[in-house]
Amino acid sequence: MIIDPDVVSLSRMQFALTALYHFLFVPLTLGLVWMLAIMESVYVMTGREVWKRMTQFWGILFGINFAMGVATGVTMEFQFGMNWAYYAHYVGDVFGTPLAIEGLMAFFLEATLVGLFFVGWNRVSRVTHLLVTWFLALATSLSALWILIANGWMQNPVGSAFNPETMRMEVTSFSEVFFNPVAQAKFVHTVSAGYVLGSMFVLSISAWYLLRGRNVDFAKRSMTVAASFGLAASLSVVVLGDVSGYAVSQNQKMKMAAIEAMWETEPPPASFTLFGIPDIENRTTHYALRIPWVMGLIGTHSIDEPIPGIHDLVDDAKSRIDQGILAYDAMLTLRADRNNRQAKAILAAHDKDLGYALLLKRHIDDPRKATPQDIQKAADSTIPNVPVLFWSFRIMVACGFYFIALFAFSFWKASKRQLDKDRWYLRLALCSLPLPWLAIELGWIVAEYGRQPWSIEGVLPTALGVSSVTTGQVWTSLGGFVLFYTVLAVIDVVLMVRFARKGPDGLGLWPPGQPSTAPAATIIPVQT
Repeated sequence: MIIDPDVVSLSRMQFALTALYHFLFVPLTLGLVWMLAIMESVYVMTGREVWKRMTQFWGILFGINFAMGVATGVTMEFQFGMNWAYYAHYVGDVFGTPLAIEGLMAFFLEATLVGLFFVGWNRVSRVTHLLVTWFLALATSLSALWILIANGWMQNPVGSAFNPETMRMEVTSFSEVFFNPVAQAKFVHTVSAGYVLGSMFVLSISAWYLLRGRNVDFAKRSMTVAASFGLAASLSVVVLGDVSGYAVSQNQKMKMAAIEAMWETEPPPASFTLFGIPDIENRTTHYALRIPWVMGLIGTHSIDEPIPGIHDLVDDAKSRIDQGILAYDAMLTLRADRNNRQAKAILAAHDKDLGYALLLKRHIDDPRKATPQDIQKAADSTIPNVPVLFWSFRIMVACGFYFIALFAFSFWKASKRQLDKDRWYLRLALCSLPLPWLAIELGWIVAEYGRQPWSIEGVLPTALGVSSVTTGQVWTSLGGFVLFYTVLAVIDVVLMVRFARKGPDGLGLWPPGQPSTAPAATIIPVQT
C-alpha cells in the first residue's frame, strides 16, 4: 500500500507547529531558572533585600512560562500515539525510555521543586530555599538532557539494532544511547541557547524599566547579572555550536551539504559560503561568496578531510538503496522462514541499508520491484530543502555573533556603572528581546527539517511513521491544536505583559516595605 502524501504532510505540519510553539517556552525556562539561582545566591550571601525581591519578581515570570511549557509539552507526547503510531511501534523500545524518564523529571521532580520554590519562602531557611532553587535549575537541565538524548538518537541511531523477529528496533547498548555524541553536543548547545534567551529576557525588560525611570536600582542589578551570564552563555553557544556542527558533518553528511548549499564535493578544506542564492531546480548556488578553508576547519576539524557534496551523496544513497533492497528481500524471507540461514546472513550484511530501501515505499508498494527511475526518485528525496536550511543557519549564526557583541557591551557598561546613561542602548536592548527566540526556532528548523526525509536517520523514513488515519482526521486534530495553542498564546502574552508592566513596584516588591499586590504565595516577608 502506497502512503498517502497528504496524511504525511499534515502530520508533519501538526507536529512542527506544536514543537515550534512548545520550544518558545522550554529555552526560557532553562535560562531564567539559572538567573533565579544566581540572584538568590547573592541574597543568601549578602542578606540584601533587593536580591530577594529580584528573585521573587523574575520567579513570577518564570512560573508563568513554566506552566505554559508543561501544558504545551503534554500534547506533543500524545501525538506519537495519534499521528505517529508506526513510529512509536517501530522504535518505541529505544525512543520510549529516555522520553519516559524525561516525563518523570518534568512532571514530578520539576513540578515539585517549582511548588517548593513559590511556597517555601517563609517555611524553610534561606539556605534550604536556595538549595531548592539550585536543584530546580539542575532538574530543568536534566529534563532537557533526556529529551535531547531521545532526539539525538533520532539523528544518530547508535546502540540499537533491527530485530527481524519482532520487526522493531531494539536497544543493544543503553550506554551508547546515553553517551551518543550527537545527543551530548545537542544538549550543551541547546541549554546554552536557553541561557542566552533567559539573559536577554531579563536584560530587555530591565532596559524597559530604565527607559521609564522605574525600579532603577532593581533594574540595574538585574541587567548586570544578565550581562555577565549572557556574555558567558553567548560565547558558549558559538563554541558548542562548533561541536554540534562537527557532529553533524560526521553523522548527517547530507544535512551538512544542504546547510552549505554544497552541490559538488570541494577539495579539502572546503570553503564557507557566506552568501549565495541556492537554486534547487538547477542544483547550483548563484552569486556565491566563499571564504576559503573555513567550512573544512569547522566541519571536519582538519585540513585534509573533504565534506561530500549533494551530488555525491545522492549517488551514495542510490548505492545504499540497492543494498537495502537485498536486506528487504531477506527480511521478508525470514518472516516466512525464521530459520533460513542464507537470509539471516544477507540481512546481517546489509541491515544498515534497510532504511534506504524503505524510502521506495513512498513510490512503490514493493521495493523489490523498483525501477531505476524509482530508485533515482528515492535517492533524490534524501535532499532536504536547501534554501531553507542555508538561510536559517546563516541568520541563526548572525544572531549568535550579535548576542556576543550586545552582552559584551552591556558587561562593559555595567562595569562602568553606566547602564542607564544611553537611551539608544536601552532601546537596542529592548528591541533585541525577540532575537533569541528567532535564533532558537531557526536552530530547531536546521536540526529537524534538515533531517528529512528521515524520522530516524538512515533507519525509518518519515513517511512510514504515520498512523493509519485519514486526512480529515488529521485536519480535525490540527485545527484543534491551532485553536488550543492560540488560546494559550493569548493567555501567556496577556499574563507576561501584565506582570512585566506592573513591575516589582506595582507588585509591592520594590521598594521594600510598601503594600504588596503580588500573589500571596510569592511575596513573603523576609526572614531574619
